[in-house]
Amino acid sequence: MQKDITYSRIWKIAYPIILGSIAQNLINFTDTAFLGRVGEVALGGGALGGILYLSVFMLALGFGMGEQILIARRLGEGNKKAIGQLFHHSLYFLLGMAVLAFLFLRFGSSLILDLGVKSQDVQKATMEFLDFRAFGIFFAFVNVVYRSLYVGLARTKVITYTTFVLAIVNIIFDYLLIFGHFGFPEMGISGAALASVMAEFSAMVYFMIYTRFFLDRPAYGLYSDFRFDWGRMRRILKVAGPTMIQQFTSLFVWFIFFLYVEKLGKGPLAVSNIIRSVYVLLMMPIWGFATAANTLVSFLIGKERKSDVMHLLSKIAVMSFSSVLLIVILGMIFPEAVLSIYTNDTSLIQMGIPVLKVVSIGALLLSIAFVFFSGVSGTGKTNVSLRIELFVLFLYLLYTHLMVEVFHRSVDWVWTAEWLYGTLMVSLSWLYLKSGRWKTHRI
Repeated sequence: MQKDITYSRIWKIAYPIILGSIAQNLINFTDTAFLGRVGEVALGGGALGGILYLSVFMLALGFGMGEQILIARRLGEGNKKAIGQLFHHSLYFLLGMAVLAFLFLRFGSSLILDLGVKSQDVQKATMEFLDFRAFGIFFAFVNVVYRSLYVGLARTKVITYTTFVLAIVNIIFDYLLIFGHFGFPEMGISGAALASVMAEFSAMVYFMIYTRFFLDRPAYGLYSDFRFDWGRMRRILKVAGPTMIQQFTSLFVWFIFFLYVEKLGKGPLAVSNIIRSVYVLLMMPIWGFATAANTLVSFLIGKERKSDVMHLLSKIAVMSFSSVLLIVILGMIFPEAVLSIYTNDTSLIQMGIPVLKVVSIGALLLSIAFVFFSGVSGTGKTNVSLRIELFVLFLYLLYTHLMVEVFHRSVDWVWTAEWLYGTLMVSLSWLYLKSGRWKTHRI
């Protein structure tokens, strides 16, 4: 990385991550678009199953954020040989976690659905989805280890390539397996889940092949020393543990949010699944810039350039906000066209228009909030970012509960919880970074 981190340099790191963010989210996009043609129950089951799966996946993504922070820090310090050990230990840990995650999704998720889902049809559809989708967790967790390696090294173009592989495989098999075209079985919601598993497996294979032929593995100590060191594992977990809890809690709370929406009826739940997919599209540039912020902050600190951190984050926040604003404007001008991608039901489209406007404003708030929040994680003070997240999520759930159970508001009012979340996240993260209390911390 060059001495002055310019807008151009930030973009070179961020844009492949933005494209890579499409990976898990493109699966959601294509599944939702196809299932919207199957019916409201399939759409609702795919929504709840997808969010529960992503909640568990966030454990891996959170650990990967810790791996990424440490790799960027070692790169900044010039200690390249330590990167291979970070990679190996991350792989060991996440493979063990994948076994537990699979058992939970396959056999334990029904307990949560029994307690939280009112509709028996939606509950059955969700379990049909998870019965197949659970197998993808092994491949998804391995992909996180590789993704975090390349993000930490600021060599993010490979993420673009794996995204194309994943997208093509998922779209093809969604078409073949959901509707049963060209002699394939018509599997409906189960077909969407199986297509996603096949896509994640394909992405994992591509990561392995790319690493074998295009990465200077000896320079980073990759694939050379597989000894397990408990001391090193504890040091990784000290950084990665809070981000694991943070990421899982964040998505699991969103799952609870959807359980509240389900209480409003099948229509609001179906609309919310469509809006979730649109929201995820709005979030893609945000995740890219936030991940770049996380990596670059850790790199700057490794270079002993702590005084540059706030200036860097301000630059990234401007780029993030501008990118999201362009997408928001298009959605505001053509809301019916956007929503018709997912459904041809005019009542769902009309119900979804005010919700789309609400989440558009929410995305603009998060475009700034996530950059500064990722800056907090990038300093290595992941315990602080966890405390911020838990506090904000508590208020988020309380607000949602009041909207649904006390005030009985419509689905668009319930989604204004995103405004509260974004406002609190940017305020608390900015205040902590300005305090400078992170400057004496070492990892």
